[in-house]
Amino acid sequence: MRLLPNAVTVLNLCAGLSAVYFALQGRFDLAIGAVLAAALCDALDGGLARLLDASSRIGAELDSLADLVSFGVAPALVIYIWAFEDTRAGWIVALVFAVCMALRLARFNTLIDDDSAPPFAREFFVGVPAPAAAMTAGIPLYLWLHFGEGWWSADPLVGVWALFTAGLMVSRVPTVSLKTVRVPQRAIAPLLVGVAVIVAVLLTVPFLGVTIAAVGYLLLLPYTAYRYRWLARHPEAWDVPGRQRRAVARAARSARRLGLRPPLRRRVAGRAGAMARGVRRRLDPEGAARRENAANGRAVRGPGVAPAPRGSGRRLGLRRR
Repeated sequence: MRLLPNAVTVLNLCAGLSAVYFALQGRFDLAIGAVLAAALCDALDGGLARLLDASSRIGAELDSLADLVSFGVAPALVIYIWAFEDTRAGWIVALVFAVCMALRLARFNTLIDDDSAPPFAREFFVGVPAPAAAMTAGIPLYLWLHFGEGWWSADPLVGVWALFTAGLMVSRVPTVSLKTVRVPQRAIAPLLVGVAVIVAVLLTVPFLGVTIAAVGYLLLLPYTAYRYRWLARHPEAWDVPGRQRRAVARAARSARRLGLRPPLRRRVAGRAGAMARGVRRRLDPEGAARRENAANGRAVRGPGVAPAPRGSGRRLGLRRR
């Protein structure tokens, strides 16, 4: 059982290589199915490793290498065979896409051990993840398989789209991490209905369904970037569960409309402040009196200490606090 996660990762690698095999035979529908199967295996191996407590260093390295082949090399070759075969410009596009995938995976591996990131950063990826990038890069091919020839299958457009997807992989755009998403209890039934609808669409019009899913993911990127910036500006929401952050956001909007400033963290107001001063006065009466007099602008004089003459502070250039 402890070898099961690594076995699923190997299936991921085999599916990616099979996509290239099907593309060489002209079966681009099977090539897309192989890439989607590799994405499913990639989603399962990490969860199985955590569930079975079988995480290992070799498993992590094998997962990165399999992702490079299945979501970097395989989609680049499939797109090249479909649209750019025997063209130098097409081969350049394929090389750039594969190199960007390698850079994206290398950055992901280095950010795993980064302790300087804020607590909310674990909810996001930096750049578009590998399976999503492979799915997004194939949108022109999906449209070609569903609608046939058109402007979406023109070689310049396919090359520009592949380069755009490669740029998203190595960008600093924050994207949502599905590993940290928690489904509330009341949303389980609607989610299961949604899964049934997605399966029905994929079985009826598979390539159009994958296109809609890829476009929906791209439309989600602006909201994800806004959410990342909002969390960076509101540290009080970092340790709050996701479903309770709406209350924090509503409170912040109400405070801005009323023109209120957020309270200082070190200041205790109201009855809590009076209770704190009473406790300090009982434990250390001299220190409490000294602090109160200092706050009121009076110095506490000990025995035998003459009071300072009036106006001496002004002559010395001191200002009263």
